[in-house]
Amino acid sequence: MDVRANQEHSTHSTHSTHSTHSTHGTITSKVLVVDKDADCYDTIKAFCERHHLVGLKAHEEHIMAVLRSNVDLGGIMLSERLAGLGEGARGLARRIREVRPELPIFLRRRRESADQPLDARESELFSAVYRIEEIDALAPALTAAIFSQQYPNALVRGIAEISRMVLENQFPGMRVEIDQPYLVRDRIIFGEVFTLIPLESSWCRGYMMLQAEQKTLQALTGDASDDFRDLNNALGELTNLIWGWFKNRFINQSQPIHQLSQVPIIINHQHRYISFGSDDAQLCFKYVLRREDGAPLVLLQRFIFNLSWSPEDFTENQTSVEELFESGELELF
Repeated sequence: MDVRANQEHSTHSTHSTHSTHSTHGTITSKVLVVDKDADCYDTIKAFCERHHLVGLKAHEEHIMAVLRSNVDLGGIMLSERLAGLGEGARGLARRIREVRPELPIFLRRRRESADQPLDARESELFSAVYRIEEIDALAPALTAAIFSQQYPNALVRGIAEISRMVLENQFPGMRVEIDQPYLVRDRIIFGEVFTLIPLESSWCRGYMMLQAEQKTLQALTGDASDDFRDLNNALGELTNLIWGWFKNRFINQSQPIHQLSQVPIIINHQHRYISFGSDDAQLCFKYVLRREDGAPLVLLQRFIFNLSWSPEDFTENQTSVEELFESGELELF
């Protein structure tokens, strides 16, 4: 059964506050809560829990540093008191938009100004506005801005199972933990090394991306040399193995692929930014590899279905008994 992202979704970031040792079909998204009114915290927290959001709180003076960091977000919940509206071009809301324009901002209006409409220039900054007394009215805008994608449970579970199996086989003796899958709208690159490999089928076209810090790859491979090419090859091999299992499990080779459209991938190294030409949220997984004698090692995985996405056509390949006999994988006892 397919599951809508606004009904069952979960998130994480490179500084995750929510982790689990098993992956479920639930997918959430992380939102940055920027609000000074302590009386609203409980209401906002309860709203986040009802709508599968992980709320992160940041003090006003730290907001821009957080937004320039590796924290991957689905959106920002900002209070009018801190937004800096009517203060010219350098209010906080506009500075957030300049730094992370891909992130939707949800503005909480003050009680005394809630009936006064924003001017057109200010309205363009926000995906939605709401009052704390009517916070549940924000849900449809949240769904449209963050949880607009639909991901079949079998796909989400299968990706985690495949990736765990490959990681455990490649790095025996290490314990692999998987955070719950999550959605992000930002385009921040994690680490110094990442790989991209195309995914093409009758129901999806896009890319899988693996991201890692160089020190993580050195710890995983045990390579103390300065030759970064060996580290690149290690991440490339992981990518290829996961891609192969993904293709065997989820892509029907007998179905022709007719879509030939492409869009440029834009990478800005200075700002650690990558764009696939789509505003859709990306499906992400975080894998933490642990061993007794070292720090945890993190790999991030993103799925970007930017060229074609038809989850209603998704099917999981079923291998017949006859095929198993023919391949020699199954024998009569």
